[in-house]
Amino acid sequence: MSDPYENTPERVFAALPPAQGRGFAQSWWGQAWLKALEDATLDSQQLKTGRRLARAGAVGAVSVRPGRVTAVVKDRDHTAHRADVLLQELSEEQWDRFLGMAVERAGHIAALLDREMPPHLVEDAATAGVELLPSLGDLEAECDCDAWDHCGHTAALCYQVARLLDQDPFVLLLLRGRGERELLDELQLRSVSQAETAAVPQETYTGVDAAEAYGVGEILPALPEVPAVPAEPGLPPSLDTETDPAPGVDPAALEFLAAQAAREAHRLLVDALRPGHEQRGTEAELTPAQDAVRLASGGPQVSVAVRLADGSGRDRESLALAVRSWEYGGAAALDVLETDRPAEPETLARARAALESAWEEDERPVLRASRSRWTVVGGQTQLRLGPDGRWWPYRKERDRWAPVGPASQDPATALALADGLE
Repeated sequence: MSDPYENTPERVFAALPPAQGRGFAQSWWGQAWLKALEDATLDSQQLKTGRRLARAGAVGAVSVRPGRVTAVVKDRDHTAHRADVLLQELSEEQWDRFLGMAVERAGHIAALLDREMPPHLVEDAATAGVELLPSLGDLEAECDCDAWDHCGHTAALCYQVARLLDQDPFVLLLLRGRGERELLDELQLRSVSQAETAAVPQETYTGVDAAEAYGVGEILPALPEVPAVPAEPGLPPSLDTETDPAPGVDPAALEFLAAQAAREAHRLLVDALRPGHEQRGTEAELTPAQDAVRLASGGPQVSVAVRLADGSGRDRESLALAVRSWEYGGAAALDVLETDRPAEPETLARARAALESAWEEDERPVLRASRSRWTVVGGQTQLRLGPDGRWWPYRKERDRWAPVGPASQDPATALALADGLE
């Protein structure tokens, strides 16, 4: 009986040494391979087992051929299991499109020969209808331990393959169906054919009149509906890699920053899709001190909060007041907390008129003005006038003025909010 793999290209890689003290994937394409595994695996414990086995050097020689990668993986008790991970091969039509795209861009071939897989190569392939990297559900598992999903053995094999992909992206192309020599030979043939075609004089093309091209634009279909915005920001990736962080790297701070970046991106997207967004001005860029307050409003761990306070030049109590201000009104509220500037004459005139009309004469509180701050004489409340003419309510707490609510156009409303806390 003939061997079904007799004429199939295959590469065998010797067992790699233990991966102690390093991540499994340094390249972005190796990380994409692991993301496909981790997103699809239902049992996170199997991933941890796989990482442990791979780090311990329990994965033997790895055989890579079209559609399949195989290795023997030993458990901690030295029981050996054959593990296979399957990835669908590209069809002949998909390979034709990929090769046609690659031969048009010499930089792609040069990058592969340098053992690199630049993002634009993958993007151009996707535009041609060819998905090179695996995605959710693309990595199928087979193991003689009879697990129905990825087990620790197939997960360990996937982590080891990520290391191989780092060294040579042609491993991925072999899994998709073509070996390195075969690919380069086909690209060479296509390059020669293309050069011969280019040498033949071509008919001059005069193009299309601009008005005509604009006119036929009406027959194009309408743009699709804008997709719905997720109700909540996405979850950032876990940093549970079982690897000690590099000196000076704080995993808790990194996880917090990733979560805050997702939250801010979600906020900006929701705001951008609101009606009339295009009529509003762009937000001013935050200073580092302001951005530290924005981050602190996300409820970081104590160690992260201490770093934010130090980095923004505030003590813990000052940062807490700044966060309260931010939550009431963002950068504008923070500016009112920390800046006492003289009001512009026009703003001051409107403020005095607002104060005069806010109360009856016999009910009006006695206010002592100092620049942009108006304090109730003999009381524990204060109004602060923002540059835009809005009033911010403040109250004295432990000998420090603290914000107690959002701004109001009416000084009586703002003062009533502060008084209502008595």
